[in-house]
Amino acid sequence: MKTKMKLMMALKIWAVIYPSITIFLLLFGEHISVFPLYIRTLILTVTLVPWMVFAGLPLLDKAIQYLTENKAN
Repeated sequence: MKTKMKLMMALKIWAVIYPSITIFLLLFGEHISVFPLYIRTLILTVTLVPWMVFAGLPLLDKAIQYLTENKAN
């Protein structure tokens, strides 16, 4: 994979994961704070990895595609 493609993938992942983690912690942070760190991390990753793979990144890809197609027209 070329460096430019790696950079674009890293930026797309960050663009989805940062707000996802922020919203998750805003909504559930207080409720899961009673658990030890390793359990909180498990809950966070079990929830957000599928979100990233099956919803977040595909939605971002569609949005980017839509914007670039409209920009070309």
